[in-house]
Amino acid sequence: QVQLVESGGGLVQAGGSLRLSCAASGSIFSLNTMGWFRQAPGGQRELVATISSAGSTNYAESVKGRFTISRDNAKNTVNLQMNTLKPEDTAVYYCAATVTATSLKTNLYWGQGTQVTVSS
Repeated sequence: QVQLVESGGGLVQAGGSLRLSCAASGSIFSLNTMGWFRQAPGGQRELVATISSAGSTNYAESVKGRFTISRDNAKNTVNLQMNTLKPEDTAVYYCAATVTATSLKTNLYWGQGTQVTVSS
């Protein structure tokens, strides 16, 4: 079994910064692409950023230049540095990862989500 646990959400004023972290644990053979998604109230879950095992990154247009995704392969963690936050960034943020378990089966795993609220 594989678990993803997020931390770092909270309440911040517009223009402020937050850093989200996600730690993967369990029967991990390899962590492949990792990423962050978000879901605003009444909205659909949308991609925020992804990072491959080699470090290639991809961002939603709405966060380019403001958010930075990074990973520490030695610690099985992925982070999201969010700067210049806007009220429209308010959402539940979910960590996701494609993981090859020690059984050599590859699945997509999700964290439980962490709330980010940006006040105007």
